[in-house]
Amino acid sequence: MREPMIRLSRMADYGVVVMTFMAHRRNQTLSAHQVAEGTGLPEAAVGKLMKVLNRDGLLESHRGAHGGYGLTRRPEEISVADIVAAVEGPIAVTQCVDEHPGSCDVESLCPMRGGWNQINTALHDALAGVSLAAMAFAVPPLLADGASRPGAV
Repeated sequence: MREPMIRLSRMADYGVVVMTFMAHRRNQTLSAHQVAEGTGLPEAAVGKLMKVLNRDGLLESHRGAHGGYGLTRRPEEISVADIVAAVEGPIAVTQCVDEHPGSCDVESLCPMRGGWNQINTALHDALAGVSLAAMAFAVPPLLADGASRPGAV
């Protein structure tokens, strides 16, 4: 079986999992420990992701005894593209992006120059068209032990 050629990094995948977990608990403030425990992801990775998602304005941090993180917007207002871009940077299949000249050593000779931008835009638009709400509520919420609740929505 062939491996997929285009795939998200493990951290981008984890970012979507973390944000999906947060969407199910959108009225709560959660620590990285609680999210790691609830998702089954490594706590160090969750802590790093939550700081990145906070820096990019997708999560807000709350200090104090009951501190942690919460969503900054409703899940319907956050796209998968927002999450992936926060974790990975600009969404593109190649580094050939018309708006970023100088990113390729052979750009002046490349017959595909500009052509890849159409694909990069299509990929970005596809991810932007899927909201966190669609991701979160298409699968059952996780229990604290990471197991799905039967029949849950």
